[in-house]
Amino acid sequence: MRLVVARCAVDYTGRLTAHLPLAPRLLILKADGSVLVHSDGGSYKPLNWMSPPCTVRTTERTAEEASRDAEEPWTEQWDVTHDKTGDRLRVRLHEVLEDSQHPLGVDPGLRKDGVEAHLQELLAANIETLGTGWSLVRREYGTAIGPVDILARDADGASVAIEIKRRGEIDGVEQLTRYLELLNRDPLLAPVRGIFAAQAIKPQAKVLAADRGIACVTLDYDALRGIDDSDSRLF
Repeated sequence: MRLVVARCAVDYTGRLTAHLPLAPRLLILKADGSVLVHSDGGSYKPLNWMSPPCTVRTTERTAEEASRDAEEPWTEQWDVTHDKTGDRLRVRLHEVLEDSQHPLGVDPGLRKDGVEAHLQELLAANIETLGTGWSLVRREYGTAIGPVDILARDADGASVAIEIKRRGEIDGVEQLTRYLELLNRDPLLAPVRGIFAAQAIKPQAKVLAADRGIACVTLDYDALRGIDDSDSRLF
């Protein structure tokens, strides 16, 4: 990754035209060829950019050549052309204040806290959150169309299939409905009832779940992690 802080002017031509007049900016040239132009404001969003796949061609001028061009005394020019659309981003650097390169290598990717896998793990470890006397049968209990997140037994020994989502929507209820149809064909498990669990459940999903005889449970992620003791809160 190349990071350049420079006084520059930027022009974009393609489906639209845009111009950034001469000003100090941060330029990011990534290994995949993408180029981003940032100012000191505007949060994370660049002022202009070119996404890959694209080709970058760099042209340098000597100080003498730049001095002869009074109107455009730039010293380096980036021509970035999108390989599919032909859109072009032209960056002209007039004064480079900082220029550095850093090989970052392959990124391991973003690991989100509180995603469905974590919720599943926490609920399985604290299955009695759903009721005293409950026990875990298995996480990722397999069916012919995929695994249901948790199979448990309630205090009476009845089978319960639990589907966990971060945000509970109608498609999650439909998914659990299909699992229940298959699980209830197994005489060793039937009857199997369902619980749809999520950090937040949309009203439409609650209505559909109630119509299908499926209970809805809102999960408190912090409480499951032991961070938030709900019994000791004033509000």
